[in-house]
Amino acid sequence: MNEHFDLLVLGAGSGGLAAAKRSASYGAKVAIVEGDRVGGTCVIRGCVPKKLLVYGSAYRHLLGDAASYGWELGSYKPNPSTLLAHVRAEVDRLNQLHLGFLEKAGVKLITGWGRFDDGRTITVGGQHYTADRILIGVGGRPQRPQIPGADLGWVSDEMFLLEALPERIVIVGAGFIACEFACILNGLGVQVTQLVRGEQILRGFDREAALVVQEAMQAEGIDLRCQVSPTGITGSPGALTVNTQTDSLPCGGVLLATGRRPFLEGLNLEAAGVAVEGDRIGVDADQRTNIPHIYAVGDVTDRINLTPVAIDEGRAFADTVYGNKPRQVNHGLVAMAVFSQPELATVGLSEEQAVARCGAEGVKVYRAKFRPMAQALPKRGPAALLKLVVEIASGKVLGCHMVGEHSAEVIQMAAIAIGMGATKADFDRTMALHPSVSEEFVTMPG
Repeated sequence: MNEHFDLLVLGAGSGGLAAAKRSASYGAKVAIVEGDRVGGTCVIRGCVPKKLLVYGSAYRHLLGDAASYGWELGSYKPNPSTLLAHVRAEVDRLNQLHLGFLEKAGVKLITGWGRFDDGRTITVGGQHYTADRILIGVGGRPQRPQIPGADLGWVSDEMFLLEALPERIVIVGAGFIACEFACILNGLGVQVTQLVRGEQILRGFDREAALVVQEAMQAEGIDLRCQVSPTGITGSPGALTVNTQTDSLPCGGVLLATGRRPFLEGLNLEAAGVAVEGDRIGVDADQRTNIPHIYAVGDVTDRINLTPVAIDEGRAFADTVYGNKPRQVNHGLVAMAVFSQPELATVGLSEEQAVARCGAEGVKVYRAKFRPMAQALPKRGPAALLKLVVEIASGKVLGCHMVGEHSAEVIQMAAIAIGMGATKADFDRTMALHPSVSEEFVTMPG
């Protein structure tokens, strides 16, 4: 006999876990299906292990700057193998925590890959489960470019499984994953060449802010080549060559950071009648697909592919359907960060987006660019950039952008102000906290 649930969730990533646990807290009988480890991309092979690697790679500069602050150190060198092992151990710990959270929430974990038999039946390893509602939260997967030898390269998921790092690596891509790994690997002593198809990195972010990051990466020794694409990869693992239109680049490894795509393979969505729009599952503002009792959240919907967004979508679904507290997620104002070195964080409109909306005459940009005090004694490092994009007619701050240390921490607070409709005058009336980098946001001359 089939086991029946109020809610079946496909995928134990950030969105699925959030939806399952909150739905169960409202009294729903919930099961979650996962063929991989519980925790999803963020915990297992994304945000968490990546940020730990960022911290580890940053010690090159911390140790290098120590002498200027009076600390006499002996010789030092990175040991990436130790760092990678410690990161994997922390991921293992978090995976166990999430298993415990599910059990405490009363959510049944069904281990295996689920697929639709029909609109209300999911099959996992030969077992059939039915539900009144089904939520799809299976996330996305990295995609390899369509070039010869692409299977010889790594995708981002595989970087966390490495036991050691090569002396030289080629990174293909210009998005946040490519740039973050370029900085991480460079900080750990790897010679990095990054191939960028377009004119600059981080397309879609504020252009000026992205260029500040790009210039800093190049100053740190990353060989960043714009308007260059790979034509193929040859060789064998550990001894590869990346071919471009004009060059051949020998290396010990290749990271293909050329985008991600919703993980729809094997779901058998057609059996349930769920419509697919391109490569993604389309949903309305309540996370509902074209089938009224089937929902989707997170990267599988390919809207804003960020962990906090997936979590809020999952919780909003549960609040609406089971909690009698209907609400919708605001996708219009989402803070974002790139954990490059230097860090970039942003909320609201870029300068380019603001001009497109309001016209060049309707926007005023305020900026401060300077060497942070933390670099006054070492006398090195990139300049920090703080930038406000303001609508002239209303005085409202449309966008807030920062490049520099702790940018994400600062922008998180700025997001509250912008979400409340803060104006440039509101920023100006705020007393500065001195000496700090973030005080520049409230002292920019009007």
